[in-house]
Amino acid sequence: MTDGKGLFITATGTDVGKTYVTALIVKKLREAGHSAGYCKAALSGVDRTAAGFHVDDATYVARVAGIAEREAEMFVPYVYGAAVSPHLAAKIEDNPVKIAVVKAVYEQALASYDFVTMEGSGGIVCPLRYDADAQLLLEDVITALGLGAIVVADAGLGTINATVLTVDYMKRRGIPVKGIILNRYDAADAMMRDNRKMVEVLTRVPVLACVKKGDTAIAIEAATLAGLYG
Repeated sequence: MTDGKGLFITATGTDVGKTYVTALIVKKLREAGHSAGYCKAALSGVDRTAAGFHVDDATYVARVAGIAEREAEMFVPYVYGAAVSPHLAAKIEDNPVKIAVVKAVYEQALASYDFVTMEGSGGIVCPLRYDADAQLLLEDVITALGLGAIVVADAGLGTINATVLTVDYMKRRGIPVKGIILNRYDAADAMMRDNRKMVEVLTRVPVLACVKKGDTAIAIEAATLAGLYG
């Protein structure tokens, strides 16, 4: 076993800014002097370059957080070109996700960093593998690695329903929800301010931060962030 600590970042759905927020979290820890890195089990919809696949999410996090690009990519064990759910991309490319491989890569990340931020794929109900031999959902990875999680949600219309359903699903499956981060937040918007209040009331989970469009830092103290890892 290693001494590193991990935290999982999931979302209410696709394209709510999960990678953007993940990058800001890793950046905050690193700027505070912590040894912090990035990990992701499976990534699909990746463009192929002349040198091979270009791992978009890992590359973005590496650039924002100040991690060497190859260093970030090495902790993404499954990369697919097809822009579909990982389970379907795996079928198309005949490269199914194996939980043992994911766990081994995560352990390598823990051995390399004190704090490992593991990003999910899409929303919490995302199948990574679904075939005759094995069925692996995102929640199975979180549980197998013994991680707590943060939920990233868009601050706009519909977020109350999406966030409450996501948090409830996770709680019913025994996943510790450490907090919620609202992305694309505008404090001048009365609806978004109310969304923040209602999300906390109905989930009984704190909103840890509200990220505005274009933010280059997340408004959470590094010590507070570090305390979420376990």
